[in-house]
Amino acid sequence: MCLKKIVRGLIISSLILLNFGCGKSEEKIEIGITQIVEHPALDSAVIGFKEALKENGFDETKVNFEIQNAQGDFGTAQTIAQGFVQSKKDLVLAVSTPSSQAMLNATNEIPILITAVTDPKAVGLVGKNLSGTTDMPPMEKQVELIKKLLPNAKKVGFLYNTSEENSRVFLEKFRKIVEANGLEIVEKGVTNVNEVGQALDILLEDVDLLYTPSDNTVTSSISLISEKAKAKKVPMITSDDAQFSAGGLATESIDFKKLGFQTGLMAVRILNGEKVSDMPIESPKDTKLMINQELAKEFGIEIPKDLLEKL
Repeated sequence: MCLKKIVRGLIISSLILLNFGCGKSEEKIEIGITQIVEHPALDSAVIGFKEALKENGFDETKVNFEIQNAQGDFGTAQTIAQGFVQSKKDLVLAVSTPSSQAMLNATNEIPILITAVTDPKAVGLVGKNLSGTTDMPPMEKQVELIKKLLPNAKKVGFLYNTSEENSRVFLEKFRKIVEANGLEIVEKGVTNVNEVGQALDILLEDVDLLYTPSDNTVTSSISLISEKAKAKKVPMITSDDAQFSAGGLATESIDFKKLGFQTGLMAVRILNGEKVSDMPIESPKDTKLMINQELAKEFGIEIPKDLLEKL
């Protein structure tokens, strides 16, 4: 009887070891996605990222995605980053500048891909384990669009969150282009979404048009901004397609879903063995002209023929 028990125990032990070995070989790839706040542009980037992986053989049967949202709080973004390090993610997608900074502060080993970051180098996003895509919009084309659509405009309103380093960098680049084209920029800063309405009421009284940068606070409040701008008959030129869809007059913009897809293709290369340290930051590959013709008609704005032909 004792011999039978011993044999039976050995068989069970062998099966456990075999199952354990099989389980290890079938373990899913763990990818963390950290996002500073929920809004259409960032959400679209995540959708595009996952689609790129799926189209290249890394769907939910092979990859476990853990998506965390910091709800606009940098401290929460840091906690999310530390959690991803502790759970030993194979790769992390960091969406937005604050989430990317928090993730890079937390690890120099886990591969990090960033997206929806305007100027990575300017905000310290440089590291051997970091690459990704920038969402720097084609500002020169957007200012050219302003001059064609609104030839009599002189003052360009610019609303932004002063605590977002990414937005301060954006403002200075945009200011140079605006002033080089003979226009004046009128800026108004806020520190959170609760200040947007009051700041906008002041700003709209003093400008010929409103330009909305790729600022997380601005994008989160874009419906309110669009509503107030329309009520004041102030045209809104947006920096991206998601803002345009919320009520912008026009934009020459990147597509955040395509940007996320482009970042996802970089993730595929990493999962297939390429080193993130060998991959430079990539810029958006294409842009698209969008004009709300009904809104232009409502505002009494005549769209030049050359722009109509590009739509």
